[in-house]
Amino acid sequence: MQIAEVELVPIALPFARPYATARGTLERREMLLVRLITDEGLVGLGEAVPLALRGGETLDEVVRGIRKAGRRLRRAGLGDFAGPEPMRAVVDVFIHAVAGRRVPGPAKAAVEMALLDLAGKASTRPVWSLLGADAPGPVRCNATLVAGEPAEVAADAERWAQRGFSTFKLKLGTGDDVAQVRTVREAVGPDARLRVDANGAWSLEEALGVLKMIEPLEIELVEQPVADLRGLAEVAAGTSIPVAADECVATSKEAARAVRAGACSLATVKLAKVGGIGAANGIARELPIYLSSALDGPLGIAAAAHAAQALPFEGAAAGLAHGLATQLLFSDTIAARESALDGDGLSPPDGPGLGVELDEQALERLRI
Repeated sequence: MQIAEVELVPIALPFARPYATARGTLERREMLLVRLITDEGLVGLGEAVPLALRGGETLDEVVRGIRKAGRRLRRAGLGDFAGPEPMRAVVDVFIHAVAGRRVPGPAKAAVEMALLDLAGKASTRPVWSLLGADAPGPVRCNATLVAGEPAEVAADAERWAQRGFSTFKLKLGTGDDVAQVRTVREAVGPDARLRVDANGAWSLEEALGVLKMIEPLEIELVEQPVADLRGLAEVAAGTSIPVAADECVATSKEAARAVRAGACSLATVKLAKVGGIGAANGIARELPIYLSSALDGPLGIAAAAHAAQALPFEGAAAGLAHGLATQLLFSDTIAARESALDGDGLSPPDGPGLGVELDEQALERLRI
């Protein structure tokens, strides 16, 4: 079996309401559907989300990265995907496709995702099984609250709470941060878990000032309060709130550097940012991790839901909710079957591979 075609389909999923953070506001999420079509009719599905809002690659740069990898993918033999060790075969083909090439993280994640989907379909096994998990279970997720006026954010938190969520992530750095946190705490009560994320937008002085004022509100953690590792280390030394790295930890080397600097207690890992599940596991060897979405579509969320069955979540990350319920932020989808949310529990789709089935009519409607 070989790959006969690498098909790339740009799409945009609309948000139910504008997604506002310290980095900017989005009305829709552009992404790339990847289909690896084999000469035997099997199709592996993947997805790439650009990280331009975070200073990363644009959609065009991600397209170029996948095309680079695609030239090698077409030369790879995939016969072992149906054999006794499909995961080993995936790793071999993935390394062959991206090694020594400047392939952006979102492109690597999409290629890995599609290869895993293809291997799962060829071996009739779900991706969580390929990754070594014994059985799937629901992944507890946090609510993601879009930045806004305090009363508006609190009302949003109440809506998430009614769905069954008990951990709430506030996007800060756009207005009266302290008022937002205080109002949400009053709305959801003392037992709820609150975490905050400034996306690196605060100065050191702003970060220390805001965190000092919200410490009494029992904050679970703060994600990327300032932009660089040196600043994170100073924040970590100046607050009792655990600091989680995001934008400044995208590789295992950066994770090791963060540990040496005393910059953070843990890191949140986005598969698109780091380059896939294998890269996420490498970071977890250096630093405790939990997963979060890069505003992924249904394939990216499914990949993360499968990965969560097998990745280690230890130390400071043990028991934390993951930021993977972002499918609720969108008003449309390209999936006929995708990961299911029951309360705050996210389960990967049933079936071989990722388990995602596409809605072809929706795909045409959302194509850009």
